[in-house]
Amino acid sequence: MRAREAPHALDPDASRSHDGVVWPGRFSVTEVGERRVRARVPPLHAMTPAELLADVRVLVRAGLLRPPRPDRVWALGRALGHWGSTLAGGFAVNAALYPDRLAVVDERGVLAYGELHRRTNAQANALRARGIGEGASVGVLCRNHSGFVEATATLAKLGADTVGLNTGFAAPQLGEVLERERVVAVVHDEEFAPVLDAAASDVVRVVAWHDGRSDRPTLDDLAKAGDPDDPPRPSRVGRTIILTSGTTGTPKGAPREHRSGIGPALALLSALPMRSGEVSVIAAPLFHSWGFGHLALGLLLGSTAVLRRRFDPVETLAAVAAHRAQGLVAVPVMLRRIVAVPESVRAEYDTTSLRYVAVSGSALPGRLAPDFMDVFGDVVFNLYGSTEVAYGTLADPADLRAAPNTAGRPLRGTTIEIRDEHDAALPTGARGAIFVGGPMVFAGYTDGGMKTVSRGLMSTGDVGHFDEEGRLFVEGREDDMIVSGGENVFPGEVEHLLLEHPGVADAAVVGVSDTEFGQRLEAYVVAAPGASPTADDLRTFVRDHLARHKVPREVVLVDELPRNPTGKVVRRLLGGSGRPA
Repeated sequence: MRAREAPHALDPDASRSHDGVVWPGRFSVTEVGERRVRARVPPLHAMTPAELLADVRVLVRAGLLRPPRPDRVWALGRALGHWGSTLAGGFAVNAALYPDRLAVVDERGVLAYGELHRRTNAQANALRARGIGEGASVGVLCRNHSGFVEATATLAKLGADTVGLNTGFAAPQLGEVLERERVVAVVHDEEFAPVLDAAASDVVRVVAWHDGRSDRPTLDDLAKAGDPDDPPRPSRVGRTIILTSGTTGTPKGAPREHRSGIGPALALLSALPMRSGEVSVIAAPLFHSWGFGHLALGLLLGSTAVLRRRFDPVETLAAVAAHRAQGLVAVPVMLRRIVAVPESVRAEYDTTSLRYVAVSGSALPGRLAPDFMDVFGDVVFNLYGSTEVAYGTLADPADLRAAPNTAGRPLRGTTIEIRDEHDAALPTGARGAIFVGGPMVFAGYTDGGMKTVSRGLMSTGDVGHFDEEGRLFVEGREDDMIVSGGENVFPGEVEHLLLEHPGVADAAVVGVSDTEFGQRLEAYVVAAPGASPTADDLRTFVRDHLARHKVPREVVLVDELPRNPTGKVVRRLLGGSGRPA
């Protein structure tokens, strides 16, 4: 990887401008046959004056309606004329508007938007000369650093499909995904060379990050070899293929075609206090929809992304303090680790610049949100969604103070219904399957499969309910439901309660086979620092608060729970053995 200027505290270009926004229409989810859906955008005249005014207010608040500097108008027009409103166009527009503003900061230095644009032009031209171009499927197996961002921009400029690969994959799982997605090349960190050797030795490989000399071509090599001028505009818009978490089976590919315009971004910006040109520390994995979504949203805003290859709670606090970051993007388990940092260590870092801490990827457990806000202020925003529907609801700090486990309220342009087993809508307070409709609902997996769709809405596979205040509560996955002695139990309810116990730092509940009851509940608990709860203590605690059939038959104390890189508990690795499987 190239040597760059050492990281320093940021002072991004303070200019704000409107970057060629196209006014959005309203989206609708349309059922096609029995299983397929698509999103469509009606013409501009479908917007009411009130909707248009609301959009303008969001754009003004985000700093996106200020005119560009006169000396950059020509460059802006050229970027939009060549690339249009695409992901590649986003990188080109930022290079035109603020070429010297920092786009990425990582452990090895800084990268401004202008340099990022030139380097990725060269990389795209070099790959094209090597036969990798429009329509090709290319994997990206990188941790959070500038190489991931460069690969994303390069492939978008080629019109290639980008497949975000989970950095936790073992060789068999990686090989299966590469074959199914017809991946012809992989941009990867050198550390993943052994797993790639075992998974698919025949794909073209380009190294993004290495700690010394690499025997394979690198992104730096491509940047030196290629022409830094704009490559030809491809005839197709490349897709970004986000893989599902795979906690219950093989990950599936969910493509995003980047054709939804600015409408989805406006929905998020109407609820999140993000502004143009700010600095955010993105700790959530970029290969996951949450981290990648914020990278794309930051691109619209011309923001600076501070990245670290591996999450460390103290280093995250140090990054926020050093760069006066306004935002932190994380998954819930990261917040738990930050809260666990000793107060004496936390006090070394000034994090008062934070205005929002955006979390998603798994449920916010127990009182994590208010505990975090007690330390860092009322800054936590919790988004509920999935790889397939993108987003559904968002809980702001006031919601999380009032109801710490809520997933929040539906975002603008999103419809959510709770339905029973007969597909009928349920009233407030009733538990049922969660169905979502909105502008970012996908059109099917890359293997041809599809989520359940009915009456224009898509099932998320989760179960939950709305309260009287209109807040959604997600109680667990439909396929996680445990039937014990004829009674239905969702693990989330028991887990949330266990996390209320002062001696519990983390908890997961699973169902295991039982000859008498069909299934019994088994809880796996991580004790809080300095605490030593007993199994009897915890069973009594649950019995005092929930129905008898929800009390775990066994409580197993463990050092940690098995989680994937996005923080979700991998339940198939628990159960029945008295310890993690």
